[in-house]
Amino acid sequence: MLFNEGFTFRNFLVDAFTIFMFFILIWLLITVFADLFSRRDISGFAKVIWTIVLIVFPYLGVFAYILTQSNGMYERRVEHAQQVRDDLRRTVGFSVADELEKLNRLRADGTVSDQEYGRLRARLVM
Repeated sequence: MLFNEGFTFRNFLVDAFTIFMFFILIWLLITVFADLFSRRDISGFAKVIWTIVLIVFPYLGVFAYILTQSNGMYERRVEHAQQVRDDLRRTVGFSVADELEKLNRLRADGTVSDQEYGRLRARLVM
């Protein structure tokens, strides 16, 4: 315990905060390591350097990685999500033309308003 008062509410809050910060650190490390090892644009040597920095200085390493690589992390996640979506569409047999045909039928039946139709069509075509 941080304070020598025994089991008090203040000690409970400090312990709860410490556990919370530990889980945040673990979550951040998993996120950063997942991004780091899925990258194809840096060499193995750079990955080793980042790994050493993350192990020796966990909080500083995570913050440094996020500050220097945040745009790339976002772009890689979006690219990965698009790839997964395309793979799923290929597996399931999704066709944009079929979906547009269904959407046209829904609009003709009056189930979908013109505004919804435009929004859904733009999402399909995108």
